[in-house]
Amino acid sequence: MNIGNRQLRTPEELRRDFEAYLRLERSLSPNTADAYLVDTAHLMEYLDERGLTLTEVTEQDLHLLLATLRDLGISARSQARMIAGLRSFFKFLRLEGYIMFDPSELLESPQLPRHLPDVLSIGEIDAMIAAIPQGKDESLRNEAIIETLYGSGLRVSELVDLRISRISLDDRLMIVEGKGSKQRMVPMSPSSVELIREYLPERDRLNIKPAGRDVLFLNRRGAPLTRVMVFYIIRDLAALAGIQKKVSPHTMRHSFATHLLEGGANLRAIQEMLGHESIATTEIYLHLDRSRLRRELLEHHPRYRPTKTS
Repeated sequence: MNIGNRQLRTPEELRRDFEAYLRLERSLSPNTADAYLVDTAHLMEYLDERGLTLTEVTEQDLHLLLATLRDLGISARSQARMIAGLRSFFKFLRLEGYIMFDPSELLESPQLPRHLPDVLSIGEIDAMIAAIPQGKDESLRNEAIIETLYGSGLRVSELVDLRISRISLDDRLMIVEGKGSKQRMVPMSPSSVELIREYLPERDRLNIKPAGRDVLFLNRRGAPLTRVMVFYIIRDLAALAGIQKKVSPHTMRHSFATHLLEGGANLRAIQEMLGHESIATTEIYLHLDRSRLRRELLEHHPRYRPTKTS
């Protein structure tokens, strides 16, 4: 099967790759991941019946599928779940380069109560850092990764693509390339700057591969980290710290935004830091605390506040 600019040998390989994405990168529960896989199977059956391939699917085709569900008397909650599954599937296909356009982007879900994302406390983040085994080659790197994710609210894809040439440690600023290759300037916390300064000499001692010459975070073989590697790092450290929540790099991003909002940061400033195109995407955090939107961004993140000296 040839999709986009990637070659998939069998439908089973596609299913296996999507399942890994759901469980590792999205950190979904087994029940939710299984449900999304069933939704994907329904989609594939629907397309096969109509002689369509994934590259030919349009928004209208998906609306017809959902209309079929409504005609069958499927509940609004189940319809919303299936829409979520389809969105995840097409997002995965586009992220991996299998398709060029996402036909599910404009699908509207039935109105349902909003569920807030999991958020870590400052104590839990500190516990993850404290759980990093010391004395290993990757100890400093992993601590710098956590501080960078939490201190700047990066997506995991932005973290693994961080370029040394786009970082100014003296100015505590970095240029991040987000969705749609859009760049934004993001402040760095003092702790992340300090850890990166310590990590760089260790990084330079690696046998750096050509693809990793300008990439900040590398594996022990001198190649750029992948998203999945970072998911494993964060998941394993959360387990070592005894955290029972489902923790992923995106949890660090949610925690970043939530702590800023709770500290009093303006929602527009949070939007700019996160790289959200629409303020509506950021407004989920208003459900946590609507009363503290008073000051600018960097005054309110725990990692940016000056430490008291005795």
